[in-house]
Amino acid sequence: MYIFPENLFTEVRIEKSECVGYWVRNGEVESNNQLSVIGAMIRVFDGDMWYTSVTNDLTQIQAQINNLAALAGKNQDIYNHPVIRNFGSHKASVIKYDGENDIRKITREQREKLVGDYVSACVDSSIKEMKSYQAGYSSSYILKEYYSSKGAEIKQDMQRCSVMVGYEFTVDGVTTYAGKNIRKFSFEELKNREQEIRAERDRYLDYARNAVDVEPGDYTCVLAPFVTAMFTHESFGHKSESDYMLNDRMLQEEWVMGKKVGNEKVSICDSGRINHNGYTPYDDEGNEAGETWLIRDGVLTGRLHDSKSASVLKEEITGNSRAQSYLTEPMVRMTNTYMEKGSDDPEKLISEVRDGIYVYGVNYGTGSSTFTMQPNLCYRIRDGRLCEPVRANVITGSVFRTLFAIDAVGNDLEIFDTYTCGKNGQIVEVSAGGPTIRVKQLTVN
Repeated sequence: MYIFPENLFTEVRIEKSECVGYWVRNGEVESNNQLSVIGAMIRVFDGDMWYTSVTNDLTQIQAQINNLAALAGKNQDIYNHPVIRNFGSHKASVIKYDGENDIRKITREQREKLVGDYVSACVDSSIKEMKSYQAGYSSSYILKEYYSSKGAEIKQDMQRCSVMVGYEFTVDGVTTYAGKNIRKFSFEELKNREQEIRAERDRYLDYARNAVDVEPGDYTCVLAPFVTAMFTHESFGHKSESDYMLNDRMLQEEWVMGKKVGNEKVSICDSGRINHNGYTPYDDEGNEAGETWLIRDGVLTGRLHDSKSASVLKEEITGNSRAQSYLTEPMVRMTNTYMEKGSDDPEKLISEVRDGIYVYGVNYGTGSSTFTMQPNLCYRIRDGRLCEPVRANVITGSVFRTLFAIDAVGNDLEIFDTYTCGKNGQIVEVSAGGPTIRVKQLTVN
């Protein structure tokens, strides 16, 4: 398709995207828009330096290749460079969404009706504590092409659509935000989810009305699947992105393969192959998606790589090089990261706790050697039963100690498709998942 210069490595990433959004607040339309973008990034590597150009005119790609090649030095041994050896050379076409379920076929009238129907079914004006509500629809379709002088020729597409209803409840001057965002891969999958949204609304309304401040201290905590997912993503998933290790000798020595890093009940996987929000059949270096077990039975067994990190650490490529868009260069990123389910009954995880905290939901989390999570709904556990809802500001713990302190793992794995992940200024779509787990000790404030 392109004439690539000799004695240089060249790659072309082309992206065509179409995004729409429709949002209402308290009955007023806030936005109703549609955006289409076409662009490409061209990169040339001579073994010492990358030369990069971006264009929105696809007819100029060959000219951009030629211009970059004129700046670069020639390298007859470029394909033996340890980084370039790790770039893919696949030829593949993975086009899944250009048929009947193509999200681009949904009309403005259809998405407006969907949102209107959810507002009618899920917004109850008789709830006096409800100060405002928001509802909306969004969707995106992305077609990506990848070509390289190693012979790679890849086309792949991805689409996502979501519907959301959110609420703002105020009780005694304290505001609680509630709602549910449902993200799927076809428009039809967004329909008939009213019961789920109302159930979430009512759960958080009860919390707003009845929550009391938690007594600060160390507790046995039972984490619901969504919270386990957040812990897995923030506290261990990011640790597994190997570009963090490249200039950190102490981190390399600490994270040795085969080291026991948690309870034998804990296994964590990242897979771009499964059909969830982070589905990435081929990454942005032309490598096929991998399934990487980061922890198996409490033992460190893998980490995530792009071509550079794999070459420096002398490990196998995993297909985890991802860029936010054609405007940005790829880096090591997660795809679908989850803690594997166990064999324990989730209800038993609660019934065995004499005094503890059940964490149902969180707003966000961060993780390094110490992790923090901001919960948005918790319950006190007394004598094996869920009791009053409690208000907590933050839950903290050591990542290492927590992985060892997990003493029960439920059989109720859920993978959540509403995640995005930020890193070094780039945001990519991911999924995170996990089952109900019990942690012997976390600090709750």
